[in-house]
Amino acid sequence: MLFEDTFRTIENTAEGDFRDRGSRFIGIAFHVKSEQEVRECIQLVKKNHPKANHHCYGFRLGPGGSVYRYSDDREPSGSAGKPIYGSLLSNDLTDILIVVARYFGGTLLGVPGLINAYREAAAQAVAAATIITVPVTVRYKILFSYDAISEVMAVIKKSDAEIVSQEMNESCSLTLSVPKSASEKFYQEVLSGHTIRSKCKIESL
Repeated sequence: MLFEDTFRTIENTAEGDFRDRGSRFIGIAFHVKSEQEVRECIQLVKKNHPKANHHCYGFRLGPGGSVYRYSDDREPSGSAGKPIYGSLLSNDLTDILIVVARYFGGTLLGVPGLINAYREAAAQAVAAATIITVPVTVRYKILFSYDAISEVMAVIKKSDAEIVSQEMNESCSLTLSVPKSASEKFYQEVLSGHTIRSKCKIESL
C-alpha cells in the first residue's frame, strides 16, 4: 500500500528471462518519470530486440500511480499487458515501466500460458531490481532581495529542503524540493520571520 508521504520505485534497470515451450520472454524494468521516457524506453527495447514477435508493456507514474497504461501488442486481449501491470500493483511500485519482449518458439501457449509467462518475466525483472522508498516532495519558489539571503538560507539549512536551482543577483530566486511531510512546517517557518516575510515571496509550484 502506498503511504501518503513516500512511494516505492526501482533504482536501476533490471532484466528477467522466462521460457516456456520454446518461447522466450525477456522482461526489462526501467525507472521512468514521464510518458516521454516511457516511449523512449519502449523504442530502446524494440531496437535491442528487433526480431521479437511482441513488445508488451505496463507502466505506472506518479506517487499514487495515477498515470498508467498497458499494452498486449497483438497478443490476445488481457494476456500480456495486464499481467505485467499487475506485477507493478502487487509490488506497490510506481515510476516504473516493464517491457516484455517475446520470441515465439513455435508452440501456442494459450491465454493462461501467456498470462503466466508475461507475469513471470515481469516478476523476474522486479526481483532483479533494487527497490527504494522515495519521499513525496513539494516544490516551492522563493523570491527575495539579496540582503535577505542569510535569513532565507538559515531557514533552509535547518529544514529538509533541497535546493533544485538558484539565481543569485540583485533579486534572487530559489527553487526548493521539500518532503511533503515537512512542507507545511517549512512554509510557515519562511513566513514566520518578520524580516523574511517583508523581503521575500514564496510560491508553490
